[in-house]
Amino acid sequence: MKKERLVLGGGCFWCTEAVYVNVKGVIAVVNAYAGGSRENPSYEQICTGATGHAEVIDITFDADVILRAELLEIFFAVHNPTTLNAQGADRGSQYRSVVYYNSDEEKEIIDKEILRAQKHYSEKIVTEVSPLPEVYPAEAYHQNYFYTNPSQGYCMAVIAPKLQKFMTKFPQNLDPK
Repeated sequence: MKKERLVLGGGCFWCTEAVYVNVKGVIAVVNAYAGGSRENPSYEQICTGATGHAEVIDITFDADVILRAELLEIFFAVHNPTTLNAQGADRGSQYRSVVYYNSDEEKEIIDKEILRAQKHYSEKIVTEVSPLPEVYPAEAYHQNYFYTNPSQGYCMAVIAPKLQKFMTKFPQNLDPK
């Protein structure tokens, strides 16, 4: 097993987490905050936009099973990377599209995937690409949110369609657990 890490944000972390826990080769997904100025921020603090953090997921994956580029291909397909600081009705810098890298090699892969994904969008991709900052796990009630709260309105109206989009578009990456 070749464990690697990918930290990305595509709007509400509940949405991206629900997708990636179903991806073959993903070992763990932690909802977290990254890219801001405050240590150990709370959800309430990041929601003000004042801390500068984004809602992100911290993915641990087996690179012998799935490539970083494949994880990024899924990312650019299941959220809208052309909207600045917003995903659907969620507005604010905490909902920005962002991918963090830990090496020049990782940045190169990200840049190539952005170019590839751009072909599918008429608007310019505005995803932030930055060096990996400190990542702070979100509160326990945010973890595994969709599967803990499947009948909650946001889960049914927003998350379920994203998950369905993933399953339809990437059946080869679906973990049959």
